[in-house]
Amino acid sequence: MFFKTILTCAVILGSATAVAQLQEPASPALSQILNFRQYSDTFASAGQPTAEQFNTVRDAGFERVIYLAFTNNPNAVPNADQLVKSLGMDYVHIPVDWARPTTQDFYTFADAMRRDTDRKTLLHCQVNARATAFSFLYRVIYEDVPVAQAKADMNSVWQPNETWRDFIFTVLAENDVNPECEGCDWTPSTAGN
Repeated sequence: MFFKTILTCAVILGSATAVAQLQEPASPALSQILNFRQYSDTFASAGQPTAEQFNTVRDAGFERVIYLAFTNNPNAVPNADQLVKSLGMDYVHIPVDWARPTTQDFYTFADAMRRDTDRKTLLHCQVNARATAFSFLYRVIYEDVPVAQAKADMNSVWQPNETWRDFIFTVLAENDVNPECEGCDWTPSTAGN
């Protein structure tokens, strides 16, 4: 029993450490954006910012916004591309179908990121599910973040459903990355399918 308790505590602490490695947002106002997650000085993801919150994004030094959902989503900001450009940031739109994400979607995103890796970028979708999945893949494949760390960061927002888990596994396999890690639970979520 003692060993089991120690092991359970170690797993919990290990998970807490992984999540705690997310950076604090540069500005407290960024924390008001739905599911905002700061991964590094130059990369963050979030749910849909409001029109006013795009000013906060700019004021926090972001230079590029990448949007991963369709513009006709009920929560999408009308004319977000024009708004973001008027604030002096670059805007990239990659419409990712929630029910059918493709590897081409991911590689289009990765190509945009890799063209200018020092450009401070906010990746967003509606609730930060698509964006955390893409962030997980990008960080593991291109930034050598351990799978367990990136998975814990993604799980701070959601546990991928079967469609997204399978998509993640496909992209990882194409890049010779094993998704298995100590403490990683890839059981698909049934929420939000």
